[in-house]
Order: sequence, then C-alpha cells, then structure tokens
Amino acid sequence: MYDVVLLTLGSERDAPGGGCGSGGACCGGASEAAGERPEERCETPRVPVLACADALTARGARVETVTARSDAEIDEVLARLDGPPRADGLTWPDPDSKTRLVVATASDGQLRAVLRRLVRRYAPPPSRRPADLPENRTVPDLPPVGVLPLDPARSGTARDLAAQLGLPRDPAAVAAAVLDGTPRRLDLLRNDGGSVTLDGALLGAADDAGRPLHWRARVEVDGTLLSTGEEPIMACAIGNAGGYASLGDVALLADPDPSDGRVQVAVAVPVVTRSALGRKRVRLEVRRARGRAAAVVPRDEKVPFLDDGVEGELSRKRSWWTEPGAWAVWTA
Repeated sequence: MYDVVLLTLGSERDAPGGGCGSGGACCGGASEAAGERPEERCETPRVPVLACADALTARGARVETVTARSDAEIDEVLARLDGPPRADGLTWPDPDSKTRLVVATASDGQLRAVLRRLVRRYAPPPSRRPADLPENRTVPDLPPVGVLPLDPARSGTARDLAAQLGLPRDPAAVAAAVLDGTPRRLDLLRNDGGSVTLDGALLGAADDAGRPLHWRARVEVDGTLLSTGEEPIMACAIGNAGGYASLGDVALLADPDPSDGRVQVAVAVPVVTRSALGRKRVRLEVRRARGRAAAVVPRDEKVPFLDDGVEGELSRKRSWWTEPGAWAVWTA
C-alpha cells in the first residue's frame, strides 16, 4: 500500500492578494477580523484535508499531513519522491515510488509553488544534461500530484485549474484518484525568471474605473511578431490552459490545450479606423499565435501581470517555453 503525504501550504507569498486562501487568510480559514490569528488556525488542517486523510486511511494508506511554511519545508516533503542514487549523481524522481503526494490548494498559486520546487529539485544543470532526458525538455517526468481544492468551484470564466481539468473536488474522490487513478500528463511553462506557469499569465492593468491601461512591448512567438513595441497594447495573455482565455467580453485565447505541447499567446491592440463619413472609431484587434516559446520585452518601465493568479511586475524581457508533458495529476 502507498504512503500518502497531504501537503498544505501555510506561507502567504504565493497567494493572490497576499493570502493563502479565502478572504486573505493564511490557510483559507482564519480571519484576523474575527479575532483569530492565522498561525493558530494553520495548526489545524481544514475539513477537506481531514476528510481526504480519513478516506485514504480507510483504504489502507499510511497518511501524513504536513503544513509547509517555507521552500525548505516543501523540499523536505518532495525529497520523499527521490529515486535511487544515479551514476551521474543527479537527483531524479522515482518512477516506481510508493509515496504519493496530495497538494491541498486554496489557489493555483499554491499548486504552482509546489511545482516550482519540483522543477528546481529535479532539473539538471545544462552542463550535466543526461542522455535519458527527452530532447524537447529540460526536466524529467515530474512525479504526479493529487490536487485537493480547498474552496468550492467558482462559476463563470474565473475557474481554477482543477475545474478546467475536470479534477474531482470531493475529498473521497480525490483519495480514490490518488490510489486507483492514472496520471494525466500536462505541459509546463518554464520562464527565464526562474519560475513556472501551470495555467497562464495575463499582462496589463486597469484604472480605478476598470478601463484598461495601454502599454507597449515587443511580443514574439517562435519568431512571429504580434507586436513590435511601437503600438499600444491593452492586454497580453500567455496561455497554457484557459484561465486567461478571455478578458471581460473579449476572447483572447482560442481553445487552449494544456497538453498540446505549445504555448498560446494573444495580444489585444486598439486599432483606430474611420467610417465613410470620416468619423474616428476604435476597434479591438486580437492577434494570436502558438509555438514552442514566447518572449515579451516591455517598452514601458513596469507592466503589471498575473501569473497563475499571483501578482507581479515585468520590467525586463521575460521568456516562456513549453515543457511538453512534464508534470502530471492523478485522475480517476
């Protein structure tokens, strides 16, 4: 039978708005406004975690729940997925491991935090690239992870990655997928900023009234220019899955597929036209391209963005490239 680690993140650094879960609380349950200190509530796993642990235990699995509050504590958990020593000295995942990992996530940013540490653990340095690494990848097949969403599925377009992938949300169903399911391999986006993207990134911002702010950047996909950097851009989506497929009523990405081995990029550019009567009109032109890699070179000082729901600012060139089938989730 399997050893299963149920990993919850207690750190606030990878959640949107500075919190790990609903309402900005560290573990998605504490509320300082209610007189609770987040670190106190983080000591007690949330109900879905306890329910999943019970379901796993009932099936005979040996279960451990861990709350990690730092990269080092995440790494301690991931080390249990290591394979036997290799002749080349590289740390490599064990394809036959009897340890399975479930990540309890209150946001896609938390799942990304764990995958980022997996990449850093198992990606070999370029100078030590082994012969058994796929030619189109810089990382080996990462160990599959179970995903336990801690919050209810949201309706509308703002769906988390678990909802997009059709993964179970019920703790017992998650337990069954981890013990009896099969791994579904998915593409991973790496970037030269040292991080990874599971769903996508959206570059751009709006003013206090919700109107998009224009900015400029050179945007390129496998040599195809979507913007030269001279014209204003309203938004740019870097898509692996479909979290940023649309912006309001504007369709950006067309049928994004997280397992097609390509990154999809869309740029929304306002274009001025004139009617037959000479009246000026502004229409929105969406330019799209798919490819192996994408690069954005901002011409403005700072361009705000969301990457898997995590806020940031782009002030220099950033490149994303696809690692086909690099990571996996357990599915029923």
